[in-house]
Amino acid sequence: MIDKKRILVVDDEPDFAGIVQQNLEKEGFEVEVAYDGEEGLEKVQANPPDAIVLDVMMPGKDGYQVCSELKADDRFADIPIILLTAVASHVTSTRYSHRDGMSTEADDYLAKPASAEQITDSIKGLLDM
Repeated sequence: MIDKKRILVVDDEPDFAGIVQQNLEKEGFEVEVAYDGEEGLEKVQANPPDAIVLDVMMPGKDGYQVCSELKADDRFADIPIILLTAVASHVTSTRYSHRDGMSTEADDYLAKPASAEQITDSIKGLLDM
């Protein structure tokens, strides 16, 4: 039997995190959820997932900080990270612009509301499935 790929979804919006979780589970993934950056980091350290879906704008440690910390740590640097943000691609007046997201070490960057299909396709592509 093939082991299910584990995905960590980190998003401070419980409704959105739940929708992503449900859709990924329908696709056969095992999914764990964290509701802020600190909790996400703790869960990665306790049990590293195969991939991470990470919201950018969260209280405390935002997605950029979490991504940066994980990519700087040799134990977790190879875990694919998909950043999600609600900021429109044309917004350049905040540190959460699409351009800033594309300059991170994340493996993919999707604008919210990303469809379940977009997220699933990104994960499958990053995990060579």
